[in-house]
Amino acid sequence: MNNEPGISMRPVTPDDREFLLSVYAASREAELEMLPWDDALKRGFVEHQFGAQSAHYLEKYPLGTHDILLVDGVPCGRLYVDRGESEIAILDIIVLPEFQRRGIGTTVVEGLKAEAGKRSVRVYIEKFNPSQNLFSELGFKPETTDADAIHILFRWKNAGGQ
Repeated sequence: MNNEPGISMRPVTPDDREFLLSVYAASREAELEMLPWDDALKRGFVEHQFGAQSAHYLEKYPLGTHDILLVDGVPCGRLYVDRGESEIAILDIIVLPEFQRRGIGTTVVEGLKAEAGKRSVRVYIEKFNPSQNLFSELGFKPETTDADAIHILFRWKNAGGQ
């Protein structure tokens, strides 16, 4: 995924834990602002949820890749992907707010689509997450029909593929 100048990625290392925690916290910030919790309680909640999510991804997707997104060498987000025989699953993509609206997400997702070949690419997106617009613009179609669903499955299929 080096098709855009300045945008790259590298594998996560154990030294990235604090950065990854801050990325996860940024993704939950709006939700946590609505709660009457003090900062210590919010931090404890975020650390617990981050740990649970990390353990889930490692258990359910043992062959998944976990990468740090970079802009001009500066960490700006994370990308977790599971590459299967019939599809590529975007497990998580988060770009820090100060790096959003610069084409980073578009570049990353377009790179995964190019990599997919005949495979489909899927991602689950929370119902009220504005990134649904990005994925729709990139050709992903919603497949979830349950009105009560918290997450919506979006899938891209290569016109020459499945």
